[in-house]
Amino acid sequence: MSLWVVLQGFSLGATMIIPIGAQNAYVLNQGMRRNHHLTTATVCSLLDMLFISLGIFGGGAFISQNDTLLLLVTLGGIAFLSFYGYLSLKSAWQLNTPSQPSEQGMLNRSRRAVILGALAVTVLNPHLYLDTVVILGSIGGQFAGNERFAFALGTILASFVWFYTLSLGAAKLSPILTRPKVKQTIDIVIAIMMFIIAALLVKGLYQMFY
Repeated sequence: MSLWVVLQGFSLGATMIIPIGAQNAYVLNQGMRRNHHLTTATVCSLLDMLFISLGIFGGGAFISQNDTLLLLVTLGGIAFLSFYGYLSLKSAWQLNTPSQPSEQGMLNRSRRAVILGALAVTVLNPHLYLDTVVILGSIGGQFAGNERFAFALGTILASFVWFYTLSLGAAKLSPILTRPKVKQTIDIVIAIMMFIIAALLVKGLYQMFY
């Protein structure tokens, strides 16, 4: 197994995973609250491993050619991102209202709810299919034999390293990140980011049909 190919996979995987998105925002939020944050990082990493493997070992072409699947995922992603953005705005707004305790209670959820949330931000994210599965799959598919496994290993390692670093870092810095003004700023930035991604998905749908 070539170490150079592993490093290639790691660096390329990092460039696909690290840019801020729904997954990262969710992992960051759970880490800040120390609310099953390691479970969140584990679920996101395992799902990435599944989809990366699917893409590199043959599933990328199927997904890229399945317009119905991409349409359904995109519609689900728009709905979820819009709702997540709304929740982030609501959280930012209620930091200065008497209803903050109830909001905090809603956000500090059970392990099952956290896992379901991690599933949603991953599976309902069209960029996962287009970037991680299709692009990484097409590149990884160019390798043969052990080198393909080495490339897959590198990209999967990038996912685990990033999500655990983000989760543990957010938990470590939780006393700072959860200060009202800082937390409010983060919530607003996340909300704006979610709405922008949702708008780009809507634009993509419009271009697809018109």
